[in-house]
This record gives sequence, C-alpha cells and structure tokens, in this order.
Amino acid sequence: MDRGTDRAEQGAATEPAEPGRVPLAVVVVDRDGLVSHWSRGARRLFGTPKEEAIGRTALDLLPVSGALPEEQDTSYDAFDGLGPDLESSLGGGLSYPAAGRARLSAPGDGRVDVLWWAYPLVGPGPERLLVLAADADGLRAGDGTFERIAPGFALHTDFPGAEELARRLPEIMPSMSVGESARIVGQILELGYPVLEFSQNDRVPVTPDWGVARRAERKARRERAARALAAGEPVPEELRDEGEDLEYAAVRERLEFLNEVSGRIGTSLDLSRTIIEVSRAVVPRFTDVAGTYLREQVVAGEEFADGVPDTTTMWHRVAVEHTDEPGRWDDVVPVGEAMPFPAHTPFFQCMTSGEPVLVPRISEEMGHAIAAQFEKRDIRPLITGRSMLVVPLKARNVVLGFMILLRHPERPVFNDMDRVTGAELAARAGLVLDNARMYTFQENVAETLQDSMLPHIPPRMAGCDIATRYLPGTLLGRVGGDWFDAVKLHGGRTAFVVGDVMGHGLNSAAMMGQLRTAVQTMAGLDLPPAQLLRNLDDLAQRLGDTYLATCLYAVYDPIASELHLANAGHIPPVLVRAGDGRSELLDLPTGAPIGVGGVPFEAVRVRVEPGDRLVMCTDGLVEVRGEDIGVGLATLCESAAHPAASMDDACDTIIRALNTRGGRKDDVALLMARLNGIEPDDVAEWRLALDPAEVGRARAAVREQLHEWGLAKLVAPAELMAGELVTNAVRHSHARPVELRLVRGDTLLCEVDDDDHELPTLLNAGPLDEAGRGLRVVSTLSREWGTSRTTAGKTVWFELTLPRR
Repeated sequence: MDRGTDRAEQGAATEPAEPGRVPLAVVVVDRDGLVSHWSRGARRLFGTPKEEAIGRTALDLLPVSGALPEEQDTSYDAFDGLGPDLESSLGGGLSYPAAGRARLSAPGDGRVDVLWWAYPLVGPGPERLLVLAADADGLRAGDGTFERIAPGFALHTDFPGAEELARRLPEIMPSMSVGESARIVGQILELGYPVLEFSQNDRVPVTPDWGVARRAERKARRERAARALAAGEPVPEELRDEGEDLEYAAVRERLEFLNEVSGRIGTSLDLSRTIIEVSRAVVPRFTDVAGTYLREQVVAGEEFADGVPDTTTMWHRVAVEHTDEPGRWDDVVPVGEAMPFPAHTPFFQCMTSGEPVLVPRISEEMGHAIAAQFEKRDIRPLITGRSMLVVPLKARNVVLGFMILLRHPERPVFNDMDRVTGAELAARAGLVLDNARMYTFQENVAETLQDSMLPHIPPRMAGCDIATRYLPGTLLGRVGGDWFDAVKLHGGRTAFVVGDVMGHGLNSAAMMGQLRTAVQTMAGLDLPPAQLLRNLDDLAQRLGDTYLATCLYAVYDPIASELHLANAGHIPPVLVRAGDGRSELLDLPTGAPIGVGGVPFEAVRVRVEPGDRLVMCTDGLVEVRGEDIGVGLATLCESAAHPAASMDDACDTIIRALNTRGGRKDDVALLMARLNGIEPDDVAEWRLALDPAEVGRARAAVREQLHEWGLAKLVAPAELMAGELVTNAVRHSHARPVELRLVRGDTLLCEVDDDDHELPTLLNAGPLDEAGRGLRVVSTLSREWGTSRTTAGKTVWFELTLPRR
C-alpha cells in the first residue's frame, strides 16, 4: 500500500523512505490563484518552505517544464488515459475533478516527474482548488510491489472543508465500496497523514496517465474506437489499430482480474469463509452488488440427489456484498433466508441451464416479477434500472448455487465480455466452494462416526458420579482408536473401561468399535476382569494380527467399597483419596496388549472409601514425543488431586494441565468416576428357603422395608414384582437358598439370586397358560429389568424410579 506522509518536518527529514511508501503533497489554491495551504509533503516534493509558499501564485511554485519524452517507461499502462495539463488546471481552464502527469522544475538543475490530482472546493471560503501530488519516480522505484493507490485526504490538514472532503471520499470515487472508503478514512485518522491508494488494475474516475504522453488526437481516436466496440459496431479501418489495442487491453485486464480473484479465494477450507472471500473478490471491481445463493444441502454439508434443480429446490442466501450505504440491503434480503425460485425468473433459468443469464437493464416489469417473491418487502427500488448478471456456481457439472451480480445504473451495463468473465469467475469459485463443501461433508461424517462410537454415559450411576472427555489427535482425522465406557452390572456395580487401538484413522476406529462392543457384551455377562481381557485377546486374534490395543477394565462394587481391576498393557489408573487428598498410581500387573496372544492377565482388588476418585485415561494425554512418560504421569497425579467444584471442572483441570504441553499428536480419552458408595442402611437382604410359602414372607419383607424407607408409593408394584421373581427362583432352584436384596440409591433396585444357570426369557402367555406371566408383569411395571449369570447361578433384577420428594 502506498502512502504519503505529512508527519512532523523533522521526522520526515530524518527518516528514510520505507519501501512501498511515497510522499504526498497537499496544496490548496484560492480563487485568486494564490497558495493558501502548503503541506510538509509539498515542501519535501518541491523544496519550497511553507512560509515562502503561502500567498504566492501557484503557477510560480509549480512551473511546468515540458511534456514527457515518448520513450518514457510504459509499465503502468493499466492507468492509461492522458490527464489535462497541470498548468491549465492551476490557471482555471479545466473542469473538475481532474488528474494528470507533468514534469516540474526542481531546486537546482533537476526535474520532478509528478502525478497529480485536482479537486474543486465549493463553499463560502476563498479556497477554490485542492491539489494532491506524488513523485512518479518514487512509485516506479517500488518496482510494482505496491498493490493499491487511491487519492484520499487527511483530516489534520488545516484548511476549511478538509473534514467534509474526507466524508465525501465515496462521492469522488464512486467505484469504491463503502467498506473500502471507511477503511481508508479510518487509516487516515489513525496514521495522521494523507493516503494514496488505487489498484493497478482498477480504473477510477480520475486517474493520472502512467504511460507515454498521448496527444489529444490519439485520445480522441481511442474514444471513437471504444464507442464502436461498446456498441458492437465494426471499428473503422482508420481506427483499427486503436480498436485492437483496446481489445487487447480489455482482455489483459480481465485476465489480470481473474488471476487476482483466484489468488484471493480458497485460502481456507471453511465453507463460510470461502463464501465471503468469493463475494468480496468481485465487489466493487466487477460489480456493485453480489448476492450468493447455495443449495440447502450444500449449506448443511450434506449430499443431494443428482439431477437439475426445480421450483421446489430451496436456496439459502449466504452472502450479500454491496457498495450501497450500510444496512440498505440487510432488511430486504437478509443473509440466512431460504427460498425457492419460480420458473419465470432469470435465476431459475441460470440454475437449470447451468449458463450465465445477462439482463442489460432490469425493467419495471421484471423488477415487479422478481419483487413478487418477497412478501411484505419491496425490493424494486434496489434492483430496477440496474444491469444484472446471474452466474452459476458449478463443480463437476453440478450446480451448487449461483451469484446475482448487479451494477449501479450509472455504471456501464454488463456485456458479452462480462458474461464470459462472470462465467469463468463462477467456475473458479464453484471449484473452491465444492472443495470446501466436500471437506465440510467429510468432517461431518467423521464427527458423526466418532460420536456414534463414543458412548453417552449418564453423569450418575449406582453409587458413583462420572465425567468423560474425548479429544481428537488431529483436525483432519477426527476419528481414532481411543474409547471409554461405563457398563451397568447387577448388584449395583459398574464396570469402567478405557482402551486404545494403536494407530489412527478409520481403520483404528473400526477396530475400536468391534472391541468396544465385545467389552460391553462380555461385561453384561459379568465376566471377571481377567477373564474378560482373556476373551478380548482371543477375539482380537480371530479378527487378525494387524492391530494391537491396550485396555484397562475395572469393576466398582459400591456396597462392598471395592475395585476389581485388570490391565492389558495400558497406563495405570490414578486413585485420589478423599480423606487426605493425595493421589497415587495404582500398582497393577501390566499384562500384554490385546492382540499379542498367549499372555495371562491378572486382576487385583483395591479397597476404596466414599468420595475417592478413579481417573482412567489413554496415553495420548500423558505422553509427549521426546519426553519421559513419567513426567506426564506425575503431572496427571498432581492435577487429578487438585480440588474442583464438580466432576466436569476436575476433568477440565486435568486437560488444561496436560494438553497445553506441545507435541501431542495422539487421541485422548479420559474417564473420571467419584466413588460415592452405598450406605449399609440403604441395603436390605434376606435368605429364603426353597419353599413356596417363602413367597409371602418375601412380599411382607419388601412391604415393611419400603415403609421404613418412606417409599410407600412403591410398595404395590415392588411387592408384586418381587413375589413373581421369588416364585420363579423357588421353583427352579436346586439346593442353595434364594437371596433377595433391595438397594436404595438413585433408583430402587430389587435382585433375586438362585443357583439355576438357565436364564429366564420373556414369553407370550395365552389366556389358558399357567406360567409365563411373571416376567411380563415385571417388564410392564418396572423402569428397567434384566438377567445375568453368576458363578453360582443367575440373578434376575428390576428397578423402579424413586418418587420425587
């Protein structure tokens, strides 16, 4: 960006010119042709102090020494167009605003090659003309590294009307967007000096000639050729060279524009950001208004059926960029609105044909037809009289959306060359949008897959509170082989499991899903921890030897206040004691990873107290490349022992302590359980003889216990269902007494144990059948029920929801 400076004279004299910056002179001439304002930039450019310049004739201070030679550098022909002579401008013989290029005498024998702009000053004061000037050689010295140069004004200039001129910047340069104008004025306020800024590829209303000086005759010839080309007429023979030059310049300008747009879009795979980039790339350079519409499925990151869109296809308005005053379009065409388009509209024609649709001017009739789609909003004042080009956003011959491009009535209408340019622009934008769409779709698939594989564990289970966290190892692959789970077991127990399939990506995730399902199934069979890992290892052998996995399995008995754990190559868990707050790594037999085969697994029992916390995680949390894992385990113990207001806060504390270290590339699974236990007063047990008369005793015992616990509302269903279970147990038991147990926790749990290994099944009992109704009653009245085998036989249980207190 090129900027002229109006800093303090001393600083300006001592600081070297920065690359890409040039001085900007600000001169004000009054109605008598005398200088009334002379900036420090003018002193630097022309060498005359302010005290000598004020009050002098402008022509004396800015003498024109002659035209530029024909062999002058033409590397800036994009700004072609010979401006009026500076001497004529100072003498008052021009219409304004005006601009040009001149060679002025400099102190000594030197000369200054100057680009200049002249603007009229209208008001009650004596000032008549504002002149801005910059050293053309200074601009060329940048060797084309600058990107934008445009005339602007500093609010600090000490002549009347400067502040008003700054506010009128969009009027002086109507092709500049409101956002660009605000940015330039804000930059002026912040930096405190004038700004030069316009694109090498833009044509602003007033632009100095950067190329070879042209004669007036040459200018007139080119204007005649341009009018013929614009009207679609053949260029006269004597103007053929001029027409070919104009055509070549126009094609070159379009190619430069497309290359610039291609460089500005696609910087991210984020769909929303890509849409904004595409919209801002064409406004205001190519159009004054750009509205972008995408298919509903594209916005949602979903696939859609093949085929041509129809009148039922919903299109989301995802972006509206314009140069009008802020807010003018927001209420009429808000971003986020979805709507179909009727068949008679040019939008429908574009999205069904896949080709651009050009409307040179939107007539009153067409404006009314388009506005009919907008209920209670009149869009006609915004579109009538404007030129419109609708271009499809396509990729792989599929229309993803379209852009509606509108030009102000005072700008040239869209022509056939604009149609070709718009089609090429839309093709490039369509590919970028399709890449972003596919990335979004794949992200959604990965997240859905991961979410489906991670269990949704309730925060409270029998005798414990649970909190979990999962962090993907990379942003590109949000699925991995880490998992955790909590499985409800009979007797109020809970099984906790954390595992890690070695590797990353979909293959590891698929293996993880199979192992997790197997663990859930075997946990439901109440297999001891060591036996469960043994069976899991056998399963991994049958699945193949491609993958290995580590696994930590723990069963918590809240009534016995005990943990039963077994480890298969996993990092040990941390136990935080509630009494003194200390934490420790549990010393477990490590075992070999699942999949190695032929290695025995051992289990240990650990006594726990109410309030103790068990922390289980995968090695991705504690292991960092280049660092001993002991450091991570020590940090885990320390952070796990940190006091926290809730289980979620405790998990977050661990994550913050360990995840801020650099180098983590692996997935992270974390499970924390607060082992609250179940008080002895909340457990009632009875041993019943194998006598049908014991069924009545069981019902009476349940009734009395529930009254004692203040659960009178549950007496009727609990007594009935307990009687049914005891009846079946007494009937099928062989030698051992039947055991009945009630547990009051978050729910009311009733369990009946016997020594028969045959699990009961739910039957459809007919009207004349004598058996088969017991489990049907239990299934109907209970909150949840189930059966499981034990070492001695089986357990049948049901739960009832506790009444609200």
